[in-house]
Amino acid sequence: MTNQELKSSLLQKCIEQQLQGINNLQQQMDDAQQQSNDYGQPKDRYDAFKTKLLRQKDMFAQQQAKGKIVLSTLKQIPIEETFSQVEFGTVVITNKQKLFVAAGLGKIEIEGETFFAISPQVPIFNALKGLKPGETTVFNGMNIEIKEVF
Repeated sequence: MTNQELKSSLLQKCIEQQLQGINNLQQQMDDAQQQSNDYGQPKDRYDAFKTKLLRQKDMFAQQQAKGKIVLSTLKQIPIEETFSQVEFGTVVITNKQKLFVAAGLGKIEIEGETFFAISPQVPIFNALKGLKPGETTVFNGMNIEIKEVF
């Protein structure tokens, strides 16, 4: 698998994972709305159960909106572009782990290899940002060497 194919596979997995999360939140919103509808009118002015259901629905809606922003960000990552240093949209191979700087989605398996999709807002990215292959940095007491960036 070429670097571009690997990056494309990583991006596709991230997009699929994000879409699944958005769809799960939609289902939870629909369930909360259905429970609220089934429950009927509030029993009194301070009906805690009905209020709880509506707050849940609002919370899921807010999470879904954030998920859609992340999805939009993922779709802006240029697959064809080659990078010479660590920045948003790069796959970074270090002596410690393999990272995909895209969104904070965690562990992703591609062809038996483990990658970590991280957000550009996390501290490890700030430690690696701008580094090129062969350069090193210290993060949390660990020496991290950049082996490859694409």
